[in-house]
Amino acid sequence: MAFENYLIHLGILLCIYVMLTISLNLSVGFTGLLNLGHIAFFGIGAYASALLVLHGYPLWIGILGAALIAGLVGALLAVPTSRLKGDYLALATLGFLFIMGTIARNWTGLTRGPLGLPGIPRYTAENQTLLIIAAVTALAMTGIIWIITRTRFGKTLQAVRDDELATQMLGKNTFAHKIASMGLSALLAGIAGSFFAHYISFIDPSIFSSGDTILVFSMLIVGGLASVPGSLLGATIILLIPEPLRFIGFPSALVGPMREMLFALILLLILIYRPKGIFGKVDFQ
Repeated sequence: MAFENYLIHLGILLCIYVMLTISLNLSVGFTGLLNLGHIAFFGIGAYASALLVLHGYPLWIGILGAALIAGLVGALLAVPTSRLKGDYLALATLGFLFIMGTIARNWTGLTRGPLGLPGIPRYTAENQTLLIIAAVTALAMTGIIWIITRTRFGKTLQAVRDDELATQMLGKNTFAHKIASMGLSALLAGIAGSFFAHYISFIDPSIFSSGDTILVFSMLIVGGLASVPGSLLGATIILLIPEPLRFIGFPSALVGPMREMLFALILLLILIYRPKGIFGKVDFQ
C-alpha cells in the first residue's frame, strides 16, 4: 500500500512537471524567448489559487484566478522585455524571479512571509482521483500546445524564433506575438502552480527557487526544444531516473548529492551526443 501511494505521488509530481515543461517549451523552444523566470509564474499561480480558496472562494475560482493572474503577469513582463534577447532577456527574467521571491518573503500581510500558507484545501481527498485529474490536465495542455504550434499563430512564433527581422519584414507583429506567447506560457504554468499548492497543501517563498528553474530547464534540454513529445520524455527522464537511488541503500545525506550528480551526468551526455536534445528541433541558445 505504501509503495502504491509512492507511485501515485510520483505520478502526480510527473504530471505537474510535464505541465511546467510543456508551458516553458512554448516560450523558449517555439518562440525563442530565453525565460529563466518561468518558475515565478508557477509560484504566482500557487499563491493566487491558495489565497483565493483560503479566503472563501470556490476551488474553481482559485484555479481560474491562478491561470488569469499568472498569464496577465507574464504578458506584462513581456512588454518591457520584448526588445531584449539572449543573455539580456535571461538576466531580466531571472531578476523577476528573485523579485517575486522577495515579495513573497516580505509581504507578510498577504503571504505570511517565511511562515507560508498552511492548510490549503485539496482538489480531492483521494490521491488516485487527483492523479487522474492531473494526468488529464497535463495531456490537455500537451494537446493545446501541439495544436497551437501547427496553427498560423504557432508558425509565426517559430518564425520569430528563427529570424525576427525577416518576420517583421513579412508584416507580422512580432511584439504582439511575443506578449501572447509569454502570457499563454505563464497561464499554463499558473495552472501547474495551482495543482502543486492544492496537492501539497502548503506553500512558502521557497517555491520561487532558482533550483526549480534549473530542474525544469534540464527537462526541457534533455527532451529537446520545440518538441512536444520531447517535453513529456524530458520530464519523465529527469524525474524518474534518479528515483532508484532511494532504494539502493545510500545514506540519506548522500541521496541528494547523488541525484544532482546524476542530473549533471544526464545533461552532459545529452549535450555531447544529442546537442538538440532527444527530440529537439533547434539548438539551445
